Amino acid sequence: MNWDLIFTITNNYALLMWLILAFAPRRTPIMTAIFYGGVGLLAGAYAVIVIPMMTGLIDGGSGGIPDFSTLAGVQQLLSSPGGATIGWIHYLAFDLFVGLWVARNADKYGFARWLQVPILFFVLMLGPLGLVLYLLLRFTRHNKVADAVIPE
Repeated sequence: MNWDLIFTITNNYALLMWLILAFAPRRTPIMTAIFYGGVGLLAGAYAVIVIPMMTGLIDGGSGGIPDFSTLAGVQQLLSSPGGATIGWIHYLAFDLFVGLWVARNADKYGFARWLQVPILFFVLMLGPLGLVLYLLLRFTRHNKVADAVIPE
C-alpha cells in the first residue's frame, strides 16, 4: 500500500473538515456533513485499513500481526509506515469528533467564535489538552462542577 498517499489524503481531508468547523456557519447541514463526511469517513478509512492489518491480510510494515498487549508491540507497530498511518487516522477521527462536540457545546453555552477557534486549534493539535481547556472555559459559565464537566 502507498502509506504516504493514504497519510496525505486523510491528513489534508481532516484539515479541510477542521477549517469548515472553525470558520463556516454552524448550520445543521454543515455540522451533519462534518460528522458523517468528516468523522465518519475518517473512522471508516481507519476500519478499512486496521481490520485487514490486524488479521494479517495486509502488511503495514511492522512484520506481522500487531501486538497491542505490550509496549514493544505498540512501538513496533507505530514505527512502521502502516502503523503510523492508521495511528494518525485514529487521532484525526477522534480529535475531529471531540472538536465537533466542543464547537456544538460552546455554541450552546454562548461562547463567541473568537474564543472557540484557539481551543479548537488545541483540540486539533494536542487532543486532550484542548478538551481540558474547553472544560475549564465551560466551568466559568457554571457554578456546579457536575454541570461544567458532564457532556450534553
